[in-house]
Formats: sequence, structure tokens, C-alpha cells
Amino acid sequence: MITKCDHPGCTKAGTCRAPKTRDLKEYWWFCKEHAAEYNKNWNYYANMTPDEIDAEWERETFGIADKDKDQANKNEDDYVNFLNDFLSGRNTFDKMPVKKSVPSTIVSALQTLDLPITATWREIGSKYRSLAKKYHPDTAKDKSSAKEFMRITTAYETLKKHFKK
Repeated sequence: MITKCDHPGCTKAGTCRAPKTRDLKEYWWFCKEHAAEYNKNWNYYANMTPDEIDAEWERETFGIADKDKDQANKNEDDYVNFLNDFLSGRNTFDKMPVKKSVPSTIVSALQTLDLPITATWREIGSKYRSLAKKYHPDTAKDKSSAKEFMRITTAYETLKKHFKK
């Protein structure tokens, strides 16, 4: 269905779609000339701070699904509960059996990402995103960045398997 151009005073056919808002759920319908004018002046990131733009870019590029956010929050809550239990009931932890040592591949992967052995999955994901952003071959100017990007990606994949993500 062809509608009239949404630009005030224009009587041409509105054949070009242009977004009304950032969520891209509602659109204006403009003629070709008014669509070009609107798109030239429209800024997707209008009214956002540089930090908000950076966070949006990371979320869209490396995004985390809602179901993963729930799991990450649950893991964080479990860790906080563990620390509280440890601090308030030290004697029960002293009686717990010692867990097996961490495999050397996991230790190596954590070292590659410059993380401690106690790093949580959320910390691993955050560190990987920042390093991937820094060394990605499409954005880094250094030619050796591709090799470093592969190294950190391999470490991340190793940790991903270890954490069963």
C-alpha cells in the first residue's frame, strides 16, 4: 500500500521508510527527496553520552542474551552468598573437602586474559570483550593484532568450555 509522504505539505507518494525512534519499531513514510533529507540529519545515537554509546556498541556487538544475564546474575549472587557464608561461618569451610586442582589449560587461558584464578564468568566475559575490542583485526591498526586476537579468542573458548557456557 502506498501512502502520502509524511513530510508536511508534500503530496508525493511515501515510498521510503525512515525510523521515528531508536527502537526502530515505528517509521515515517517519505518521498525519496524527504527521506534523503531526514536520513542526512537523523542521528541514531542522539542524546547519548560517549559511555552510553560505547556500552550500546558492546551490547550489540558482543551482546549477552537475557537468559545469559539471568544466569550471570545468579552466578554473582551465588558468589556473594559464598563469601558471606565463608566470612560468617569459617569453621564449616575448614571441614569441607578440598576440590581438585585447576587444569593447566584453564590456568593458561586465564593468564592469557590477564585474570586471576578466582575470576568469575562475568569477569572473564568482560575482559574478553575489552581485549577483543582492542585487538580485533577490523579495528586495530597494528598488523600483529590478528594473532593476538586469535590467542585471546582461543583462551576464551577454552574457558567457555570449562564453565559449560
